[in-house]
Amino acid sequence: PGGQALSRYLLDNATVTKSKKVLDLGSGCGASAIAAFMSGATCVLANDIDPVAAVSIGMNCELNNIAPLPVVTVSLIGNMEEKWDVILLGDMFYDEELVADLHNWLTEYKRFHGSEILIGDPGRAQFTSYTAQNGLQKVIEYELTETTKKENYGLTSSTVWRFLP
Repeated sequence: PGGQALSRYLLDNATVTKSKKVLDLGSGCGASAIAAFMSGATCVLANDIDPVAAVSIGMNCELNNIAPLPVVTVSLIGNMEEKWDVILLGDMFYDEELVADLHNWLTEYKRFHGSEILIGDPGRAQFTSYTAQNGLQKVIEYELTETTKKENYGLTSSTVWRFLP
C-alpha cells in the first residue's frame, strides 16, 4: 500500500518528478518508478534486491505501454556516489534493522545531496515506532480500498511522508 500511495501522489502531482532524476528504492512491482516515468522524470532507476521484482517491473512496464525501465538488483542503500533528485521508498520500513540502516543512509544522503526523499507506508508497527518520526512531514494520506484493507491485516490507509532529517 505504501508504493500505491506514492504512485498515486506522483501521478496527481507530476511536478514532483517532472524533469528529475529518480531512484525507486525497494521498487517491488515498479509502480512508483513507472508513475515517476509517466509523470515526466528524465531518468528513473528501479532498485530491488529480489530478481523476481526485476521481472515484475519489466512486465508492468509492458502493461503500461512504456519502454522497460532500468533495474538494479544489488542494494543501493549506503551508496553516496550517484546524485538523485528524488528518492522514493514504498513499504521499506518493515524490519527494525533495515529501518536503522535506511535512516542512517537517508540522513547522510539528504545532507550531502539535498534530494527530495518520499516514503510511502500504511502505518506498519516498524514504521510507527520509528524513532525519527519527528523528521518526517506528512504529505498526504489515502484511504485503502476494502480489498487492500483485507489483504493488509486491517490497515486502513497509506501515507506519503517527506523525509526531513
